[in-house]
Amino acid sequence: MIARALLALHHARGQSPAPKGAPPMSFAGINYLAVIVAAIASFGLGFAWYATLGKRWMAALGMSREELLPGGRHPWSTLVLTFIAELVMAWMLAGLLGHLGTIDIRTGLISAISLWVGFVATVMLVDHRFQRARWALSLIDGGHWLGVLLLQGAVLGVFGL
Repeated sequence: MIARALLALHHARGQSPAPKGAPPMSFAGINYLAVIVAAIASFGLGFAWYATLGKRWMAALGMSREELLPGGRHPWSTLVLTFIAELVMAWMLAGLLGHLGTIDIRTGLISAISLWVGFVATVMLVDHRFQRARWALSLIDGGHWLGVLLLQGAVLGVFGL
């Protein structure tokens, strides 16, 4: 519904939902430097977020540092997977933004919030409720993913496509 409203707004302004000359559902014209910067920035945000909220997050998870990090260190595979996931998120967000026409910071932020509300928050909340996770975990993780999408939307909006 929100996406339709955004498309209707762009049509009302006389803007095409896809870049000129791009076939429907094309990812042509993506600024890959912007995608990489967005992924790096969101990875850094996650580092800062969980460095700040790490003790609260572990308490909400119900695990100790020793249980969570055998040997006291993150497995590299988890960090690499996290970066790849954020790179894919930035790329997909850029592709979706490209279909809205004019790309700016406002469009990036509105789209990021819409995607978070429509997909990330809903799925995470359902999963956490079935897993009987604490609400604190949902708030911490949900806040992180909202921050990731907002930062990626802002970066992509500033860089443009």
